[in-house]
Amino acid sequence: MPGSPRNAEANAWPRPTAAAHEGSADSTGEAARAVQGETITMSEILVLYYSREGAVRQLAQRVARGVERVAGMRACLRTLPPVAPVTEVAAPPVPEDGAPYASVEDLARCAGLVLGSPTRFGNMAAPVKHFLDGTGALWASGALAGKPAGVFTSSASQHGGQESTLLSMMIPLLHHGMLLVGLPYTEPALAATRGGGTPYGASHVAGADGTVPLSPEEAELATALGRRVADVARRMGA
Repeated sequence: MPGSPRNAEANAWPRPTAAAHEGSADSTGEAARAVQGETITMSEILVLYYSREGAVRQLAQRVARGVERVAGMRACLRTLPPVAPVTEVAAPPVPEDGAPYASVEDLARCAGLVLGSPTRFGNMAAPVKHFLDGTGALWASGALAGKPAGVFTSSASQHGGQESTLLSMMIPLLHHGMLLVGLPYTEPALAATRGGGTPYGASHVAGADGTVPLSPEEAELATALGRRVADVARRMGA
């Protein structure tokens, strides 16, 4: 991310021709129309996630709603393809549905980041780690330093490693110099939740088959996380 949120040029770049804003506050789950060459004048928060069964995607859509509740801010939803030890068939360059796959350039151009992953033995999923491992050039240039970030996750069980997964995602963001934004107990849903939701970030307990819907508190906290990251980015860019 050459420049910083304080640089007006960092908040204006050619809008991708792919579906860029799936899951906006007004049309969650639907891709907004993008026109080649159109310039984005609003600051964008990258909501970047990997979702195997759809639970993390639901959280991402709520995070995006929160981002777009902040005046002058827009959510840009991006996802990540799966990885495997042996690649038999390469993943298509564009997924069949949902948000487009992320690129390092998406990360470089955002005003802030909200990163999501399912839990894998108390850690982030391999596709998320694989993507972050490819951001060395951004680290070397300090491109992400000083920009706000938040994290979110989903697990099958109540004690499935949510908090350690959130912490595992924070570590590389700290190496990049990003400013981590969590969820304080001034958010009433954090004290009321009987499912997911932590001070470290938003979370969801999806059940063994991944079909448990977001609880009202989980949805509220995911929205709050997006709103908080966007608000910090807006203040820094003022």
